[in-house]
Amino acid sequence: MKKIIFPIMLLAIAVAFYEQTANEKNVYVTVVAIAVFMFGMMQLSAKTPSKNQEKQEEDAE
Repeated sequence: MKKIIFPIMLLAIAVAFYEQTANEKNVYVTVVAIAVFMFGMMQLSAKTPSKNQEKQEEDAE
């Protein structure tokens, strides 16, 4: 899953930056590209354990 999300995120950011350099800027394309990037970041960060997870497990015991 991570192998698929990362290239999609890079493509979305590339599209967003390219759209900003175009003569006629399309806001909708930029918004969709940023939304795709943010969705990808949420997917990747969901797998990262919390910094306080060990502390919470010790308190529960």
